[in-house]
Amino acid sequence: MKEVYDVIIVGGSSAGLSAAIYCGRRNLKVLVITKEVGGQAAEAPKIENYPGFLEVSGSELIKRFYEQALKSGAEIVLDEVKSVEEIITSEKREFLVKTEKREFYSRSLILAFGKTPRKLEAKGEEKFLGKGVSYCAICDGPLFKGKVVAVVGGGNSALNSSLYLSSIAKKVYLIHRREEFRAFESVVEEVKRKENVEFLLNCIVKEVRGDNFLKSIIVENLKTGEEMEVECDGLFIEIGSELKTDFIKHLVKTDENGQIVVNLRCQTFYPNTDDIRPGIFAAGDVTNVPYKQIVISAGMGAIAGLEAYNYLKGFEGKINLDWGHR
Repeated sequence: MKEVYDVIIVGGSSAGLSAAIYCGRRNLKVLVITKEVGGQAAEAPKIENYPGFLEVSGSELIKRFYEQALKSGAEIVLDEVKSVEEIITSEKREFLVKTEKREFYSRSLILAFGKTPRKLEAKGEEKFLGKGVSYCAICDGPLFKGKVVAVVGGGNSALNSSLYLSSIAKKVYLIHRREEFRAFESVVEEVKRKENVEFLLNCIVKEVRGDNFLKSIIVENLKTGEEMEVECDGLFIEIGSELKTDFIKHLVKTDENGQIVVNLRCQTFYPNTDDIRPGIFAAGDVTNVPYKQIVISAGMGAIAGLEAYNYLKGFEGKINLDWGHR
C-alpha cells in the first residue's frame, strides 16, 4: 500500500515550517520536503524586526520553527522536488510529488519554497556570506549603522536599498555594470542627491576580501580594465532573485515574474484563469504578495495550513471565524 500524506509542504523556511505547525496541530499527516532548512532567512546574522524577539539570529529563529514543526508531528525530508503531477479519479484527487530520490503522494499541497537570490559569482562571496555579504538590505542594514557599505545592482531593489542605507550608513558605494539604470528615474535622481552615495558605474565586483569579516572588495572597471580595492564593512547584492516555479506552472497560475498568484486565503488558481485551484495553496516569497519578510511569510504559512485543513475536511469556501489560539 502506498503512503498518502494529508499535505505535502514544499519548502522548509518560515512559510513552510509555519504551515507545518498549523497542519500538525490539526492532526494532519504532514510531510515537508526542502533542500535545506531555513533558506535565506537562516543566513541573517541578526534579526531585530520579528515580533517577540528584540534580537535573534536567523539560524536560531529557524531552529525554533523547525523544532516546533517536529513537535507538532511534521515529517521533514531533505530533498529537492523535481515534478508534481495531479491524479484525479472518480473518487479522489491526489498529487504525485517526485524528488531526486523518491516519490510521495498527498491529498493537498502547500508551495512555500521561496526565492533564490542571484549571486555575483565573485571570489570570496560565499565565504563572507553573513559576515559582511548580504542579499537583503532591509534585513541586515541596521547592522551597518555608521559604517561603509557597497550595493551592487541597477534596478529598483538596488537603488531603494542604496537610498535606505544612505540614511544609516556613513558612506554607500553604488556599483553597477552599466551607466544607465533600470530603476525608476525618480528614485535614481533621489539617490543622486544623497551626498554620502558614490556611484561606481561600468564596474563589477571581482573579489570579496577580509579575514573573519569582510574588509574590502576588488572592483573592475569594464571600460578600462583597471581594478581598485574599495574598503567597506558590508556588501549588499541586489541583482534580483530567481523563482524556480517551472515544475509547477502547469498546475497553478503565475504572474509575469514567475510568482505564484494567490488570494487573501493563500489559495492558488488554474493557469491563465481566475478559477480557484482545489488542493494547492502557496505562501511566502514564492507568491505575488509584496513585502518579502519573515513575519509575513510565517503568517501566510499559517493561513495556508488552515486553508489546507479546511479543504481536506470539506470546509473550503465556508466562512469560519476562528478566534482561538489552537
